[in-house]
Amino acid sequence: MFYPKEVIDIACDWIEGKEDAKIWLQKHNFEELVQLRDAVSRWPKAFEYLLIHKHLILAAFVNAIWEDKKAFKLLMDKKAVHWAAMANYINGDENAATFLKKNKLEQYAKLAHLIQAKIRKEGDANSNFFNSGPYKM
Repeated sequence: MFYPKEVIDIACDWIEGKEDAKIWLQKHNFEELVQLRDAVSRWPKAFEYLLIHKHLILAAFVNAIWEDKKAFKLLMDKKAVHWAAMANYINGDENAATFLKKNKLEQYAKLAHLIQAKIRKEGDANSNFFNSGPYKM
């Protein structure tokens, strides 16, 4: 499933937390991209939305981010290679970003980068000095 560049650019703004981007996505019937923001953070209701509304590629992408090999295979089988490349990039494969850029899908590379940063930031927010080392609380 390919989205126009404008839509992915606005989804990037939403990943960054710009509320007007969310409104635009909803107004133009891209609720799945609104839900994607929370689904990548493992919010069950957002992931459930993707499944119920049959956005299986996006649901597989979310699972592939969390290193689900079957989800990654589904992306490849469905020829959603750009979503597969995004998942690989988020998981640390720099060649995946090169692939996206080489195929003129820079907006998808940017979206993957922002999702990766969001996930890392959330991981850092849940850790502190007292929650590290061998004596976790």
